[in-house]
Amino acid sequence: MLTILDRYIIKKYLGTFFFACFLITMASIVIDFSDKINRFIDQDLSVKQILVDYYLNFIPWINGLLWPLFALISVVFFTSRLARNTEIIPMLGSGISFNRLIVPYLISSFLIAGALWYGTNYLIPKTTKDKNEFEAEYLSKSKKKNLSNNIHFFISPDAKIYIKHYKNRDSTAQNFRLENYDSLGVLVDLIQADKIAYKEAPDIWTLENYVKRGFDDMDETIILGESEKLDTALNFQPSDFVHYTKQMEMMTTSELKEYINVEQSRGLDNTKKYHIELQRRMADPFTIIIMTLIGMAVASKKVRGGMGLHLAVGVIIGSAYVILSKFTKTFAENLSVSAEIGMWAPNILFGAIALLLIYKAQK
Repeated sequence: MLTILDRYIIKKYLGTFFFACFLITMASIVIDFSDKINRFIDQDLSVKQILVDYYLNFIPWINGLLWPLFALISVVFFTSRLARNTEIIPMLGSGISFNRLIVPYLISSFLIAGALWYGTNYLIPKTTKDKNEFEAEYLSKSKKKNLSNNIHFFISPDAKIYIKHYKNRDSTAQNFRLENYDSLGVLVDLIQADKIAYKEAPDIWTLENYVKRGFDDMDETIILGESEKLDTALNFQPSDFVHYTKQMEMMTTSELKEYINVEQSRGLDNTKKYHIELQRRMADPFTIIIMTLIGMAVASKKVRGGMGLHLAVGVIIGSAYVILSKFTKTFAENLSVSAEIGMWAPNILFGAIALLLIYKAQK
């Protein structure tokens, strides 16, 4: 049962948090707009395209990145005001324990963390996809890469394809070759075609002017399909030929897991960054709870420096967390550190710091 004090603190926390979100989001939009205004003009984009197609999708993206820091700053700001106005001392003097005082902070942080969890796993990837596609189309062509020439990749652990030239506009390819191997790595059969074309979802392709060759020790079988067409299922799709910078950020969690499973079924070991993104989405909501505890412990004590000192400490802690998370993410991407350790190590360390600060604050 929530008391009047609980509702008071929750209202203060959420009100300060969303006001900070609004201010920093507006500042981020102004900074981003000033940086991109020349490109907007060069592309002759309308106001609707800039505001609706780009900035409406930019807002969730920037908030998804900064909500943990917003939580820390908000807690430090309004808790420091409570301490400065001598509101916390009467609360504790009335018999409320410090641990009980933490409860409304935790309730608020869980609400925000839940919203962030849903956003990072489902909503933000969809808006990020629209934002990145807009940037690739109008602002930065380098964000989108189309595979077109001399393409090699595995479609299963024992099947490899080669395409000399692929046309993205009509999903056709020239000089196609599919090689199948046995468990010992010996070529079993292959299919060659002068042209293949995507026919229908999920993975039906039409082969034109094809040749099938099978190998069994010294024996060879050949099936000629000259001037003929053959519809067959191949374990790849046109989307496999289009890559975006940070493509994993454009996938919902369900799509991320499906992509990882597909790549692993192909025998490919290139999903590390996708595992890292998956773990980041799980870790970020917990960061909000940890930052809330740290902010509350730091700002609940009335000190001579007041709010300025509290905010300075909050900024230092937030900066330290960001720097550490960047380091651990880089280690996970480039070294043998697992994605779980890379993404959860900052939370574990700062979680311990939060518990230590809470323990000391009670004294």
